[in-house]
Amino acid sequence: MGLRIYKPTSPARRQTSVDDFKDVTAKRSLKGKLTMKSRSTNGRNNQGKITVRHRGGGAKKFYRQIDFKQDKFDVAGVITAIEYDPNRTGRIAVVTYTDGDKRYILVPDGLTVGSKIISSHQAIKPEIGSRLPIEFIPVGSLIYNIELTPGQGGEIVRSAGTAAQLMAIEGQFAQLKLPSSEIRLLPKECLATVGQTSVIYHRQIRLGRAGRRRHQGWRPSVRGKAMNPVDHPHGGGEGHNPIGMKHPKTPWGKPALGVRTRKTGKYSDRLIVSRRKK
Repeated sequence: MGLRIYKPTSPARRQTSVDDFKDVTAKRSLKGKLTMKSRSTNGRNNQGKITVRHRGGGAKKFYRQIDFKQDKFDVAGVITAIEYDPNRTGRIAVVTYTDGDKRYILVPDGLTVGSKIISSHQAIKPEIGSRLPIEFIPVGSLIYNIELTPGQGGEIVRSAGTAAQLMAIEGQFAQLKLPSSEIRLLPKECLATVGQTSVIYHRQIRLGRAGRRRHQGWRPSVRGKAMNPVDHPHGGGEGHNPIGMKHPKTPWGKPALGVRTRKTGKYSDRLIVSRRKK
């Protein structure tokens, strides 16, 4: 389980690394209600106009219904298969419960086929894959798939190789250090899964060539400085020139690259203890 690096038989291959998928045990996804068709919008709205640039094409893919809530409490489940999901960076697992029900979940790093998991509102043993309220998880533990509102389902820390660290529990809130280095308060009743999401080496994968990016549904992007002045604030000039301004701008003239985009006065500002680094 890890990266596969090829011999440098071409300039593109020299820069390429791929996932070896050795942890994937299922060749096909589950049929039925857990898998549905997914139609790409190619970045266009209902009028056919492009509203998101640089999107389109890519391989067709089915959507897997992931159980982010894991609200089947106090019923033991066994991981019967680990699958690749084209819609997310981490792996997903098929969990078969003792009553015969099957669901997809985000599998943590370290669990394999045959591993047992359980969700509970009570103070159970916090093993990897166990889902329980944050207040019952030991301080210092790594957690993922975390709820922002009790009962809403996991909304943050779901990407490949990510985990938040439980820093403290004070009063009605738990203090978490998120992967962005932001320290934030959450209601201690929120559910979280113990462990770290799978494919921890995902950020080390190098596509190597443009074709792999196109297969993922991305179209080419043209640099602003290569355009005309009518098309982009960076455009114009003879030959290779810098952008000619103190700060980069978007095609619509607004500041770009490194500008904070979080809405000022957001309701959750009071819950942020320390902002993320730039």
